[in-house]
Amino acid sequence: MPLTNPVLARLADAFGISTEFWDWKGRLTHVDDATVIGILAGMGVDATTDAGAQDALTERELRPWRRGLPACTVMRQGTPLRLGVHVPGGTPAAVHIRLEEGGRREAVQVDNEVADRDVDGVWTGEATFELPGDLPLGYHRVHLESEAGDAEATLVVTPAFLGFPASMDGHRIWGYATQLYSVRSQESWGMGDLADLADLATWSGTQHFADYLLVNPLHAAQPVPPLEPSPYLPSSRRYVNPLYIRPELIPEYATLPEHKRARIDKLHRELSRFLAPSDQIERDPIWEAKLDALRIVYDQGLTEVRTMAKENFVRGEGRMLSQFATWCALVGEFGTNWRDWPVEYQRPSSPDVSAFAAKNAREIDFYVWLQWVADNQLREAQSAARAANMRVGIMNDLAVGVSGSSAEAWVLGDAFAQGIGVGAPPDHYNQLGQDWGQAPWRPDRLEELSYQPFRAMVKGILRHSGGIRVDHIMGLFRLWWIPRGMAPTKGAYVRYNHDAMVGILMLEAQRAGALVVGEDLGTVEPWVRDYLRDRGVLGTSVAWFEMGGDERPVPPEGYREYAMASVTTHDMPPTAGYLAMDHIKLQDRLGLLTEGIAEETALAERTFATWREALIARGFLAPEHAEDIDEQVLAMHRWIVASPARVLNAALTDAVGDHRTQNQPGTVDEYPNWRVPLSGPDGEPITLEDVYVSARAAKLAAVMNGFGVESVGRR
Repeated sequence: MPLTNPVLARLADAFGISTEFWDWKGRLTHVDDATVIGILAGMGVDATTDAGAQDALTERELRPWRRGLPACTVMRQGTPLRLGVHVPGGTPAAVHIRLEEGGRREAVQVDNEVADRDVDGVWTGEATFELPGDLPLGYHRVHLESEAGDAEATLVVTPAFLGFPASMDGHRIWGYATQLYSVRSQESWGMGDLADLADLATWSGTQHFADYLLVNPLHAAQPVPPLEPSPYLPSSRRYVNPLYIRPELIPEYATLPEHKRARIDKLHRELSRFLAPSDQIERDPIWEAKLDALRIVYDQGLTEVRTMAKENFVRGEGRMLSQFATWCALVGEFGTNWRDWPVEYQRPSSPDVSAFAAKNAREIDFYVWLQWVADNQLREAQSAARAANMRVGIMNDLAVGVSGSSAEAWVLGDAFAQGIGVGAPPDHYNQLGQDWGQAPWRPDRLEELSYQPFRAMVKGILRHSGGIRVDHIMGLFRLWWIPRGMAPTKGAYVRYNHDAMVGILMLEAQRAGALVVGEDLGTVEPWVRDYLRDRGVLGTSVAWFEMGGDERPVPPEGYREYAMASVTTHDMPPTAGYLAMDHIKLQDRLGLLTEGIAEETALAERTFATWREALIARGFLAPEHAEDIDEQVLAMHRWIVASPARVLNAALTDAVGDHRTQNQPGTVDEYPNWRVPLSGPDGEPITLEDVYVSARAAKLAAVMNGFGVESVGRR
């Protein structure tokens, strides 16, 4: 039923809380009072009583009137914007813009019909100024002059349209998607690393003519075991997981005395022997061994020039890096959840944290050094990709969020909602809803911070990549917030300023010359896809999900041009495993099926039969090969190649015939989620060197390139 208190409803609207939504069955569903009160509490608002709710609403309505300027204004280039400012009633005001690159532009005052009002005993008026539409892109400052004094605030001018980067030069492109940790080479330390990423880029670019590599989020995890296996539950999205560093490629490794190189070599050999019996990615022992090796290299010190380079990196990162490194050191002292630390260490600004940092300066510098090394190796991977003639190169994945116990939550404090989790409402795939264990940014605090945390994160990810995939891009529009202690079914959507967040994403991408792809699968309001297309941000089309109302595959011609088209995603089994229905057998074994295995199998068989019929009708699959899974995989990729999508994607698992899924929802350790190494059709792990000579991969590349035969050499 609707909210019982109309004041609470107005307060919810003021804070962007949707009090109703359409569920997965198309029913209008209302949010109850308890959910709204719990979400408001996460934003620091006490609405537990009628009087408290009224006071909070009054405060919310007065807040903009107490400021001369909004904390942050975001506009599109080419479209003038009217800006309301607040000054003492009946007094003059003037507004100008100080441009990021220097210079000044004036804003013109226009008519305003808003009546003056009493604000804390001061008669206050509103004046309106028009900001010119021809302002350059960038982060500028709006300056207000009035009798109350001068005020400044941030103005962000974003591109009206992003589109494709100049590096694509009008070409359609394709690339592989991979979970980097799963792609192990003979030289890596039990899991794929940044050196393997560079080599994979060289191979796929020079031999298969791919133009990009989409990798899982490389975000930093916690610095001590047990390490979180999911790359989508990071500790920081701003920094790189040093687990991906290749110690031997750090320049200082070459200058080590022989006995120290021997120690590192012994660590590597012993790790390899320890891991040999395992068929999983074992992050904890890998990190422990690699950490010992990295400390040996760190202790070697830097040359004068290398010191200059590191100091330049540190200056560019600023306080955020030092606070992240301090958090890493504190984790080693007090544990991974900062909310369980002694209270005096729970805020980065506390005197006790400063004293700790002074006492542990070398340990903190070590974590700073790790980020610098990881940054260098990621740059080298992108350099290898561009040297291999890739038009885009590395495409990084941006996770939805971080946990409440993460470094970001410690560093940014009340920028995150307290006592709130992020998830999804019930849907066809999970009728109980989902709680992802992540803490959401507060929309109001993001605006007050001029979106600086978001800006820094996007800029950092794009520094050494040619593209970014935004996981669950709907999170820039709205997120499903769940108050602590409530079931996921008791959440509500909270709206974000999508014009601001998408605009800043576009601005940073344009500056980096990067491609932006939004993962817009699942429950998406229809207008969101139109909005992204109008802004030149690509969506995501997955063949298995592109089904028409007649339960038949949408023809390739029906796909979007502004989309990354693929057959599968990392959230699904590889195509060969899917066609073999291995996922149904797995879910049955784990007790996860909502229907019986016979019903699930029959439904899958009907779906696959429909697909085979469509593939044969289009000439993509020969009738005599209708039951051949390898041929069906190739035919499915011919289907997306026939689409108008300007960006195509093939999973590396599909290229080598892998069957095993990376993640089985509804499990933690019952299935080795995010710990599955790249494997062949027989389920046996394979190395990167095996990938280089894979005949299956060559056949898939030929399909993606539109060749009639396997590719040999560079086009």
